[in-house]
Amino acid sequence: MRDLDLDHGIIIPESLLRFVTARSGGPGGQNVNKVETRVTVEVDVDALPLSDEQKQLIRGRLKGRINREGTLRVTSQSERSQIMNRDRAVTRLEELLREALTPEKPRRKTRVPKMQKQRRIDEKKRRGETKKLRGRID
Repeated sequence: MRDLDLDHGIIIPESLLRFVTARSGGPGGQNVNKVETRVTVEVDVDALPLSDEQKQLIRGRLKGRINREGTLRVTSQSERSQIMNRDRAVTRLEELLREALTPEKPRRKTRVPKMQKQRRIDEKKRRGETKKLRGRID
């Protein structure tokens, strides 16, 4: 196959990836019953050639995909061929790791302008007045 390139000079060798195949459901006719086309790619997060901070970042952002043993899993079964599912799973794993390692942009605080607040309050008062006029007249 190929090594994973996560940008910024980070390359994960294919030797760290483990591939597990199984029979998958979905389209494929008789092929579904005979051939193991579903592919699961597994990689041990602790074995990745990354710094401890980067590993923590991955564990935090991909915690739903990492099991108790610290193995990150990605599965693909959308294609009818095992090779295509393998490529899709590896590509998806590469995308997930790349996204997990990109730093989040800090949120800039914004203020609601005074005029906008005033307009909102005026509109609420008008609406309340309209509803009050719908009441019973004594």
